[in-house]
Amino acid sequence: MASPLLAAEVLQPTSQAELEAVLASAGAGDEIVLKAGRWRGPLKIAAPVTLRGEPGAVVDGRNAGHAILVDAPGATVTGLEITGSGSDLDRMDSGIFLTANATGARVTGNLLRDNLHGVRIQGARDALVAGNRIEGRRGRQSELGNGVSVWNAPGAVVAENEISWGRDGIFVYISKRNTFRANRIHDTRFAIHYMNTSDSEVSGNVSYDNAMGYAIMFSDRLKVTGNSSENDRDYGFLFNSANYSVLTDNRVTGRLAPAARWLDAGQSIEAGVPEIEPGSGAGGRIAPEKCVFIYNANRNAFTGNRFEGCAIGIHFTAGAEGNLMSRNDFIGNRVQVKYVGSRYLEWSQDGVGNYWSDNAAFDLNGDGLADAAYRPNDMVDEVMWTAPQARMLLTSPSVQIIRWAQARFPAVLPGGVTDSNPLMFPNSERPLP
Repeated sequence: MASPLLAAEVLQPTSQAELEAVLASAGAGDEIVLKAGRWRGPLKIAAPVTLRGEPGAVVDGRNAGHAILVDAPGATVTGLEITGSGSDLDRMDSGIFLTANATGARVTGNLLRDNLHGVRIQGARDALVAGNRIEGRRGRQSELGNGVSVWNAPGAVVAENEISWGRDGIFVYISKRNTFRANRIHDTRFAIHYMNTSDSEVSGNVSYDNAMGYAIMFSDRLKVTGNSSENDRDYGFLFNSANYSVLTDNRVTGRLAPAARWLDAGQSIEAGVPEIEPGSGAGGRIAPEKCVFIYNANRNAFTGNRFEGCAIGIHFTAGAEGNLMSRNDFIGNRVQVKYVGSRYLEWSQDGVGNYWSDNAAFDLNGDGLADAAYRPNDMVDEVMWTAPQARMLLTSPSVQIIRWAQARFPAVLPGGVTDSNPLMFPNSERPLP
């Protein structure tokens, strides 16, 4: 005897009580459709079903716990406005919370606003969070959650979301094989914050008007490609103990770039403007900034990136070793490279170096490479960094004599960065293959 297969159903509850009964009894593959109106949370999805909202459907967590808890593999939440999670940081209250049982869960096309965390992936392998708009809370950073939080969720993908406010746009901790792709993040602390996560991809994301763009910490073997940081306050990229990673085709545009959109009306670069908090609405102002800060990060490859308009192009410190630098563009930074150390670092590979906008060089044979090596810093720079009070001597005759002597006798230069094959053209104009 054979029993008939149970077909998946489309269920349309008409009341709160009916919705709770449907969630408790729905079977695998069922679709639960919420009509326009306000539905009370918290809601729990304990079967591999789809919870879909028609236009105007809102799930309100009423400021208690998770607005929606997903505790089943293969479940989907889509098309809903989700608001009003609790505010308990210890419980990680979220608009949508995916437990470790929610393998392969999908969160797509939702609007999440006024939740502590927007989406929390708590151990759910191969989860997808895509195409959502996530608006976090405003207030003290210590009291806020993240747009998307990922913990121990191998294979999780966070893609094509727009994320604003809250603490960090995307925060990942102790995970691997994650992909963060094509997200737009603004008015947060860090757009993307990596901690103890390896073998992952960060590609095609856009960060703007944040305190920092991409904070990569204690993570190895990452592929960081095609991302941009515009008008982020402190750093475009921070690499702290991040190793064996590849960083290509990324772009950082700081507030010293020539584009007029980075200046308030009637203001000049020399005027100086105090630092601002993220989300203050003053996104066009000038503030100190480093395109890239590299701290104890080793064996990484930086190629084909553009670092433009920052107070410091790259700040290199704390024993970072074996990093490859080639075919990058350093344009209009007040200080192209800040490095204090006795080691000599060669920034070219296979006979090709980087483009430096302040390198007044010649190319007599027309091969696209400058005829002389380029050094972004000298002994005077090192003195100014280690003893800032010495800046008052910059225009003194003694300092000018030291710089004149170093230009003519390179042997007196201290250790530092040398580009033996600087490029004559930036990436967009380069005739090299």
